[in-house]
Amino acid sequence: MKNPILAKTRVYLILGMAFSVLILSMNLYAKKEKDSEQKRDTLKSGDVSGLKLRSIGPAFTSGRIADFAVNPSNPSEYYVAAACGHIWKTTNNGTTFKPVFDKNGTYSIGCLKMDPKNPNVVWAGTGENNHQRALGYGNGVYKTVDGGKSWKNMGLKESRQIGMIAIDPRNTNVVYVAAEGSVWGPGGDRGLYKTVDGGENWEKILEISEHTGVNNVVLHPCNPDIIFATSEQRRRHVHTKIGGGPESAVYKSEDGGKNFRKLESGLPSVDIGGMGIAISPVDPNVVYVIMEAAMDKGGFYRSKDLGESWEKMSDHHESGQYYNEIYCDPVNADKVYSMETVSRYTEDGGKTWKRIGNNDRHVDDHAFWVDPTDIKHFIIGGDGGVYETFDQGEHYIHKTNLPVTQFYRVAVDNTEPFYWVYGGTQDNSSFGGPSRNLNNDGVSSCDWVTTLGGDGFFQAIEPTNPDIVYSAYQYGNIYRYDKKSGESININPRERKGEDTYKWNWNTPYILSPHYPTRL
Repeated sequence: MKNPILAKTRVYLILGMAFSVLILSMNLYAKKEKDSEQKRDTLKSGDVSGLKLRSIGPAFTSGRIADFAVNPSNPSEYYVAAACGHIWKTTNNGTTFKPVFDKNGTYSIGCLKMDPKNPNVVWAGTGENNHQRALGYGNGVYKTVDGGKSWKNMGLKESRQIGMIAIDPRNTNVVYVAAEGSVWGPGGDRGLYKTVDGGENWEKILEISEHTGVNNVVLHPCNPDIIFATSEQRRRHVHTKIGGGPESAVYKSEDGGKNFRKLESGLPSVDIGGMGIAISPVDPNVVYVIMEAAMDKGGFYRSKDLGESWEKMSDHHESGQYYNEIYCDPVNADKVYSMETVSRYTEDGGKTWKRIGNNDRHVDDHAFWVDPTDIKHFIIGGDGGVYETFDQGEHYIHKTNLPVTQFYRVAVDNTEPFYWVYGGTQDNSSFGGPSRNLNNDGVSSCDWVTTLGGDGFFQAIEPTNPDIVYSAYQYGNIYRYDKKSGESININPRERKGEDTYKWNWNTPYILSPHYPTRL
C-alpha cells in the first residue's frame, strides 16, 4: 500500500518545480522583451542617415550678427559671424551665402579677423562677446588657411567668450586674442593672449584675475608694438547680473605686450562696465573709448596723445552687456560710428550724435564695416541680420537669404493633413507655418503667420482647435492669438488686490494640459 503522505509530497514537489519553471520562463521572456524593447528604442545615426533636413522658412527674418571679415581687395567677398549660427561666406556681395563652419563643435561666434596679407587666412573667436540673458559659448580660437573650406582649432578652448582678435601686419604669425572667459563663472582661458607662431603656442601677456577677462585689443596701425586692451569685469547669475567693477580698465603696451600699464588720466576712477575702443586710421594718435561707469561717469572719451590723457566728449554711451562697439571712419578722424539699439555716429569727435538711418531696418546693431573707398557704402549687422546701404543709411538691402534666426523654443500642432510648426525667436517675433503644402514650390514666406512681436519664447497650440495659439514675449507677457479672426488678447496673470506684484523672468514657460485642451 502506497504512503498517501509521500504521494502528496511528490505532487507538491512536482507542482512547485513546474511553477518555478513557469516563473523562470516568464522572467526570461520578460527580459527578452525588455532587451528587445531597449534595442528597438536605441536610435543610431545610421537609422536616420537617409533623412535629410529641408528648410521650410520663413525667409522674412534673419538673426543676430556678431562680426564681419571683408576682403579689402574684393569687398564682394566677405565672411559673416552669427552669434548663434556659425560662419557664412559670400563671394558675390551677399547674393548667395555658403555655411563654412558647421562641424566644429560650437554654433556661437564672437569675432572674425582676416589676415591683412592673405584673404584666405581668417581667424575666428568662438562664443558671442555679449553677456545678455541668453548667450552662446564657444570652444576656443579657429583658423582657416583655405578660404573657409576647413578650420583648425588653435587652442584657448576654455575661453568661452572671445571679444576681439588683432593681427600684426608686419608678421601675420603674430596674433593677439582678447579672451573674456565664461560669463557664468571664474577661471578658464581669460585675459590677453599672444602667439608668435600662428597659433601653435600661446602666452598670456595680460592677466587681470580669475573673474575678469579682456574684451578688446587694438594695434597701432603705424607701430603695432603699441597695443591697447580693455578689461571687463562681469558675471551673470540666475537672479542678477554684475555688469562692471574695479577691475575693468584700459591698458597700454609699447613693447609688443611685454609690459602693460593702466591708463587713468582723464578716465573715470569709479567702477567701469562694458567698453569699446578704436584708433582712428586717419590720425593714429587719436583713440576713442566708449564706456559704462558708475555714478554717471560713463560716456564717450577721446585721447589725442595715444591714450596718455583723455577728455570726456559727452555722456553718450550704451549698455555694455549688449553694445558699446565703435568703429572709426576711414576718411574723417572726428567721425565715429557707435553700434546701439538705434546706431549713431558723431562727426565732431563725440560731442554730438546723430542717428544712422534705419528706414524700416531692424534695430539692435553689433557689427559694422564701412567701405574705405566710398563711405556712403557700409554693411551693418544686428539682431535682424545683414543690411547693406549705398547712400549712407537712407535705404538698405536686407540679406534675407541668411538663415540664422535664433529660436528659443519650437512647437507643433495637430493641423491636418500637414501639421504646422511654431517658434519663438530672439527679437524676431513668434510665428508659425505649415510643415509642407500642395504647392509645387513648397512652403514660402506667405504661408507663415506672425502670432506676436518682440522676443518670442514658448508657443502652445490647442490640440482640438489649432486656430488658437498662445505666444509670449519677454517678462511673462502671454497672448492668445486666433488665426481665423486675427484677434490677439493679452492673458498674462495679474496680481489680485493686496498681492505683491508678480515678477517674471526673461522667458516664461507655460504648457497646455494634455487632459483638458484649454487649461493653460
